[in-house]
Amino acid sequence: MPDRLDRARATGVLAVLRAPSPELALEASEAIIRGGVTGIEVTFSTPDAPAVIRELIRRHGASAYIGAGTVTTAEQAALAADAGAEFLVSPGTLPALTRTMLETGRVVMTGAMTPTEVMSALELGVDVVKIFPASLGGPSYLGALRGPFPDAPLMPTGGVSPDNLADWFRAGAVAVGAGGDLANGASIAASDWHDIEQRSERFAAALTASRG
Repeated sequence: MPDRLDRARATGVLAVLRAPSPELALEASEAIIRGGVTGIEVTFSTPDAPAVIRELIRRHGASAYIGAGTVTTAEQAALAADAGAEFLVSPGTLPALTRTMLETGRVVMTGAMTPTEVMSALELGVDVVKIFPASLGGPSYLGALRGPFPDAPLMPTGGVSPDNLADWFRAGAVAVGAGGDLANGASIAASDWHDIEQRSERFAAALTASRG
């Protein structure tokens, strides 16, 4: 029987996409996918995020892993699920919102930083605990969390780069979220798709190397 996290594990890297318009979000996503990273987390800080999610799924189907990020309300969770998002990500773990996200049947990833917050997320039944902002503790902090939570699916987001990607996976990450080092805001605003594609290529190469 397939595991709910098989797609996240296989994808490895989720690009955390924040764009000033739906059009730029789509262009950025295409550049990221061309570069070899096929996980796209379209955040709700992007205008009309559900439309972007729906269009990416129409274009790429099962060849890309498309979800919604910065989900902070029940309405956003419903809109993302209706658009076909395969996963929903929230920066924190609010019990009522988390339960609503789980009711959609999508893979649910909610944010935590401290051991208490990790325990709260796991108690609610989330699929993945997003360690955010992971840059505060680095891979060694993720490794330390593995002591009390050896089987918890943890996904660091923030501070992930091609140079330290292997360190995060060695520390026990099920997948990683990559923001500015991959879906770079300045490059997106400038429509510098060559730069975005090159960033994606570096992440894809680092992911392959970490698995080699």
